[in-house]
Amino acid sequence: MSEQENVHIPEQQQPQEEVIQKESMTWQKSLAMYLHDLVYLLCICMVALLLVFRVVIVSGSSMYDTLVDGDYLILLSNTFYHNPEQGDIVVLSKRSFDNGTPIVKRVIATEGQTVDIDFNAGIVYVDGAALEEPYIYSPTDVNGGTQFPLTVAEGCIFVLGDNRGVSRDSRYPEIGMVDKREILGKAIFLLVPGTHYDQLTRDFGRMGMIE
Repeated sequence: MSEQENVHIPEQQQPQEEVIQKESMTWQKSLAMYLHDLVYLLCICMVALLLVFRVVIVSGSSMYDTLVDGDYLILLSNTFYHNPEQGDIVVLSKRSFDNGTPIVKRVIATEGQTVDIDFNAGIVYVDGAALEEPYIYSPTDVNGGTQFPLTVAEGCIFVLGDNRGVSRDSRYPEIGMVDKREILGKAIFLLVPGTHYDQLTRDFGRMGMIE
C-alpha cells in the first residue's frame, strides 16, 4: 500500500493594508461607542443636577455682609428641601413683591413660633427669647408695617435680611409670612464671590459652605 503524502497548504494571508484598515475601523468604532455613552452619562448627570441644585446670583445688599451683590450661590432645590429651619438662608419668590423676582433672606422663625421685635432696642424675639444674631450688619430698628407680636402660620416661615436697615422682608406686608411652597431652595455653597460698593476685587476666601 502506497504511503499517503502529507500536503501542507499554506494559509492565505490577508494583505497588510486590509488588516490595518480593519484595525483602524475597530478603534474608531470603540471611540464612537465610548463618546456615545459619555454623552448619555453627561446628560443624565445634568438632569440630576438640575433637579437637585440651582445656581442663582445675589442682587442687592439686603444680606450684606453675609452675602454681597454678584455672589453666585448653589441652592439645594425645593425638590429636596422641604423643612426650612431657623438660620437657613433661602431664596424665595413672592408674587406680591416685585412681581415674584427671587429674593434671598434668612429664616428667623418657622410655623407655630411667635415673633416679636423691639424696634427701639433693635432686638428680635422668638418664643420670648432674644436672638443672638452675630450675622446682622445693622440692627432691626425699622418697622415695615407688620404688626407684632405674630405667630407664624402653619406651612409658613418668617424671614429677615441680614442688612436690616435696607432689607425688605417679613416686616413688610407685601412679603409678610412666606409660604414654604414659595421657597425655591436653600443656599448651601458660595460658588463665586461678588463685589460690593467700591470693592474692586473679589474675595475668593469667602468661597465655601454657607452657614
